[in-house]
Amino acid sequence: MNLPIDFTKTHVVHQWKHDRPLIACRISPDGQQAVSTSEDSSLQLWRIPGGEKTILKGHESWVHALCYSPDSQQLVSGGCEGSLMWWAVRTDAPSLLRKSDAHSGWIRGVAISPDGSTLASVGNDMLVKLWSMANGEKIAEWGGHERHIYSVEFHPSGNQLITGDLLGKIHVWNIADRKLERTIEATPLYTENKGQQAEYGGVRSLAYHAERKELIAGGTHKATNPFGAVHEPLMLRFGWDDGALRKSHACEGIPGGLVWRVQWLKDGTAVGVSGGSTGGLLLFFNDSQEKEIHRFNLPSLARDMDIHLESNMVATAHFDSHLRISIMNA
Repeated sequence: MNLPIDFTKTHVVHQWKHDRPLIACRISPDGQQAVSTSEDSSLQLWRIPGGEKTILKGHESWVHALCYSPDSQQLVSGGCEGSLMWWAVRTDAPSLLRKSDAHSGWIRGVAISPDGSTLASVGNDMLVKLWSMANGEKIAEWGGHERHIYSVEFHPSGNQLITGDLLGKIHVWNIADRKLERTIEATPLYTENKGQQAEYGGVRSLAYHAERKELIAGGTHKATNPFGAVHEPLMLRFGWDDGALRKSHACEGIPGGLVWRVQWLKDGTAVGVSGGSTGGLLLFFNDSQEKEIHRFNLPSLARDMDIHLESNMVATAHFDSHLRISIMNA
């Protein structure tokens, strides 16, 4: 059931605590479960709404990349040690189904095709890889990015793959022949700080709105001191057909923030979660103005976010070790 959303009434309804700071989170498509990852390299499965917790262990490092299968039966995680893991999560005893030594270095993003058949993964080795969800076998791999790949998303048609990297390059790939169709420039998300000899920013998250034919990318800009966490959140809204920048959604008064993830509401409102030295915020933008139309202050620095549209739930993963579930009230 799709409930109407009044995001100005967003409020926290559940706070579930783990032992260590959290990194990433997702809500299952059926809305009955959430998963988070933490600095102890484990995954935590949380039952919604009760908050009962099951710990999954297997990764040797932190886990930034997560996705559920469309039927909510499987979960895929990608760790900084380069391993992909498939988990059976909707049983009385959740367990590891298979593991693949998939990438050299960090896995930054994973996504599952709309039909549930194919997994895509990207990471610091600058490779895009496709895997069979049925048996975990690698289908294909290719290069094409010049820096770390931070984000990956399937087009709803299942025929194209969208990837974003550190330089602010968004590549659109034809999955059938693995050919690069075009590149959308999101260069405002990239900063080269010559004083600190650092490259910073990148396309940290991507989200496509099928009805509006718009793509949004999230990250940061104005990284005057990236090592000191002085940078501001930024979201860029592009037209899909022409790749033109339609809105640059900047945020005032957030000198220490980065948009870790972006998502859409059905009406075209874009939502980003910002986390950094300024704290944790949910930022809401429409298509008529660059400044946010609503800002919801979270209780602690946030590192990730997921939205379950059918129930108006928002999950956020926090540095204070809490997974929080908020509701955007009708």
